[in-house]
Amino acid sequence: MSGQRATADGSSAGRQPRIVVVCGLPGAGKTTVAEHATELLDGELLRTDVVRTDLFEDPEYTDEEMRAVYEELFERAAAVVRGGYSVVLDGTFQHRNLREEVREVAEGLGVTATFVKVECEEDVVRERIRQRSEDASDADFEIHQQYRERFDSVEREHAVVDNSEGLAATREQVAALF
Repeated sequence: MSGQRATADGSSAGRQPRIVVVCGLPGAGKTTVAEHATELLDGELLRTDVVRTDLFEDPEYTDEEMRAVYEELFERAAAVVRGGYSVVLDGTFQHRNLREEVREVAEGLGVTATFVKVECEEDVVRERIRQRSEDASDADFEIHQQYRERFDSVEREHAVVDNSEGLAATREQVAALF
């Protein structure tokens, strides 16, 4: 599965494609934000969690695997943009160099890269991770804490969505962005 197209009617044909990066810590609500952005942009959603399971039957989360996942993600994103659609990338993008690489991919394709960092109160994250049932993400709260310690600050221009409140509040913030 390469991604999830928001609609199948091709109605985004009149819009300029773009790449949207939804980044943040595991459990913050990146997928919730990314799915709504995908709907609003009539684009395609690509998740690092899905790419990882496509590439690795039993992922070990090594640096080499991470590199392969992001390289594949960028290749898939470029293919979507070349097809005339916007693409929303859902992943931690914890390292500054990954965010720089996606900006370079967008620049090479002649499209805009928009960065959205999803934040969420830690108690809310803990509860949401506990309640997860069927999701492609393997991240638990311990992983969330590890990533928090090593997440490079987002220094480039970006929007922030606070996903600490309910779904309606998050969707309103995303709608205001797109």
